[in-house]
Amino acid sequence: MRGMATRMRRDGQALDVLDLACGTGANLRALAPRLGGAQRWLLVDHDPRLLAALPGIFAAWSSAQGLVLRAEAESLRVEGPDWNADVRWRCADLASALEAVPFADAQLVTAAALLDLVSASWLDALFERLQKAKAAAFFALSVDGRVSWDPVVEEDEAVHRLFAAHQRRDKGFGPALGGEAPAMAAARLAAMGYGVSQSRSDWHIEDMAMLQAMIDGMGSAALEQEPNAHALIQAWRTRRSASLPYGRLQVGHVDLLALR
Repeated sequence: MRGMATRMRRDGQALDVLDLACGTGANLRALAPRLGGAQRWLLVDHDPRLLAALPGIFAAWSSAQGLVLRAEAESLRVEGPDWNADVRWRCADLASALEAVPFADAQLVTAAALLDLVSASWLDALFERLQKAKAAAFFALSVDGRVSWDPVVEEDEAVHRLFAAHQRRDKGFGPALGGEAPAMAAARLAAMGYGVSQSRSDWHIEDMAMLQAMIDGMGSAALEQEPNAHALIQAWRTRRSASLPYGRLQVGHVDLLALR
């Protein structure tokens, strides 16, 4: 990843990274040490509460990792052994005000768990700005529709079909792409002249509490999608919960890297 970052930097300057739907800054915490060197991050999210929590979250992370943190009113500087990152944040609604996001200076645009929530038209608008900025892109943790339970129960297929349909509902960006997002994004970026690499980043879940949370979440989404399927979904929940002590779940995700 450091070699990639070197290629993206302009004249040896700091790497400018734009993080969309940043949440609690997990993407930066994962990527900044791997990118290396000097970096400037702009974190964008629509939720002011998440942005307000960033200084405390980065302080705890820096302390745990042995990093140096310097905080100002609306920015941070994090220093690692061979990298540093100047961090700013901005509140913006990506669904309705993408034009308010400053893409022009970005050399790398990144997001995690975002592409499957957006529509094809919103994706086109994002990629138009990406291409105009001549920026690279890294999109992590996009669901690709693969869900595999072990052991299998007879209601799995029906519930998963309803769950997948629920994933395609409008999440504020228009009809969501759901599991089609990685393939569509890769195809459209390739057509724009980007070199595209994909890698699986599946969830492998065995923890009983997390499995129960997935059962509850999938069941609720399926029921919301088809209220008349209550009996089938309840039967599925009962069977799934009974298998918790020895159950496993794999949820397909894809990471996508696009370089000019």
